[in-house]
Amino acid sequence: MILARLRDPYFTHRHHRMFHVMRVGLALCITYGVIQFFTIPHSGWALVSTAMVMGNLPHIGGVLDKGRQRLLGTVLGALWGLLLILLPTALTWLIPIGSLLGIVIVTWITFGKRYGYGGLMFTITLLLVVGGGSHDLAVALWRSFDVLLGTLIGIVVTILVLPHKATDNLRFMLADNLDRMARLFHAHTSATSAPDLDTRELLKHCSGLLTKQRGLVDAIHRERRLRRGELDDLISLQRRMLSTIELLLETHWNTRAGHERIEAMHGLRDQQHTLARNLGTLAFQVRTGQPIDVDIAPFDLQRHAALAGDAYGEDDRKLFSPSGYLWLNRELARLSGELITRLGGLERLPSRRLRKRARRHGLEAPHRDKAPTPHQGESDDREPS
Repeated sequence: MILARLRDPYFTHRHHRMFHVMRVGLALCITYGVIQFFTIPHSGWALVSTAMVMGNLPHIGGVLDKGRQRLLGTVLGALWGLLLILLPTALTWLIPIGSLLGIVIVTWITFGKRYGYGGLMFTITLLLVVGGGSHDLAVALWRSFDVLLGTLIGIVVTILVLPHKATDNLRFMLADNLDRMARLFHAHTSATSAPDLDTRELLKHCSGLLTKQRGLVDAIHRERRLRRGELDDLISLQRRMLSTIELLLETHWNTRAGHERIEAMHGLRDQQHTLARNLGTLAFQVRTGQPIDVDIAPFDLQRHAALAGDAYGEDDRKLFSPSGYLWLNRELARLSGELITRLGGLERLPSRRLRKRARRHGLEAPHRDKAPTPHQGESDDREPS
């Protein structure tokens, strides 16, 4: 029972901070035990490497990406340093020049790119191997070994001990964003929205989750479940949907005539409430690993064309606000449909392990005949990063 709970994605996600601290502590203890048992020289660098590769990254993909760069940078830096040390004694003056040249080249290649950490590790390892001028080959080899040992221990512990996947992190962030957008849109279309609903805070939270999702792209790609292009599309669609909802929330009517024209469009509110409910249903399916099965009907603007196209105010000036308001609603429905299409095309998005544990955590399917309530379908974790 305890083992099954520790393998529960909802449980590990909810307590990811505590588990990450446990993994770091365990990895450092293992590294310390290894270097003490085998009496490894210059062993402090193994502990430093373990701490650096795990760092503040609680998910597998982040550690794999960072560890891969660290391993590659360490190996290349060690090899370059060893080649310089093996130079004839008469050419020792080439060691500082060769070291500086190698650092300059690698820094130029990795500058501003996602492999910057690997370039940094090349520089650090090279300087460690070359040392302060002693150029001792044995010392250089032991230092390189220590860095590799600490890095490998950090990677293995992250993968095997209470693993937390960046893909699951993205899934819960996406579901929370959809829930909040459904609440925001429903609050806009409801005449009796919740008085305690802070739309500004919800918008800020959604924007923050989008930023965090962007930071997970490399880690998720390293876990081999979603490609970067697919992730970019999901994040872009969420951002455009959020911008559209924000425009709707900021809609103000300059004239009473324009407002009355919108209120007279029979069926518009029903379409809006249906869209809000569909977003809540989509959030539930994403969070619980269900196959994506949501059908969003496009907004039928032709039925409102008469009220929107020939609207005039009291001063006989033509009103464009009803048409713009209808267009924003249609755009939100279109973007939502496109997001559903993209999610439905991801073969590795549905998750059987999430479906099995959803009921245990009280996650039930939202009712399609009701508008989403402020807390409907949300996970218990308010900070899913």
